[in-house]
Amino acid sequence: MTRHNPENERIKRRYFTYLKEARRYSEASIDTVAKALHRFEADTKFRSFKSFHIEQAVAFKRRLREQVNVATGKPLSKATINSTLSASRNFFHWLADQPGFRKRIGYGDGEYFNLTEKEMRIAKATREQPVPSVEQIKHVLATMPATTVIEKRNRALIAFTLLTGARDGALASFKIRHVDLIEGRVDQDARDVNTKFSKTFATWF
Repeated sequence: MTRHNPENERIKRRYFTYLKEARRYSEASIDTVAKALHRFEADTKFRSFKSFHIEQAVAFKRRLREQVNVATGKPLSKATINSTLSASRNFFHWLADQPGFRKRIGYGDGEYFNLTEKEMRIAKATREQPVPSVEQIKHVLATMPATTVIEKRNRALIAFTLLTGARDGALASFKIRHVDLIEGRVDQDARDVNTKFSKTFATWF
């Protein structure tokens, strides 16, 4: 069974370059787009993008609603469906302006990847995630073993996370020079630290 289309692969590479160099997408974001487009191609049995028709978008959308998450056995979440369709829609918007595709694909064709307004509200709804309280974290720190070097390191990492609220990606990329014990400050310098959206800021204990 065909699992890729050489012609499609070439135009996708151009699109990924556009996302990286013009839209400043991260590698992780580009990977997410690549997976969404591959999902669409698999649904169309890897037909050429030049043969795109709005019926393909409608059918893809319908089948996404029917798909099941392999890990959970439950239907795909509206957020997952929305991100997949959004990546596909944005790609076809871009494709409609590319040489060789302008006469085949209209900009408005990409709109057929849109969910209903009700589905969009569900997909974009913010839900509070349960988090441990400060008291619970202090209890964990008090009961954690701290005999070996590794155990002490683990305990220190949890305490440091509680003090700074740093994300795990940032935590793993900190260096000693980013911590000022006298001032009680951590410099989350995006040049070295893996901060969210590559923002630089200071965190005070």
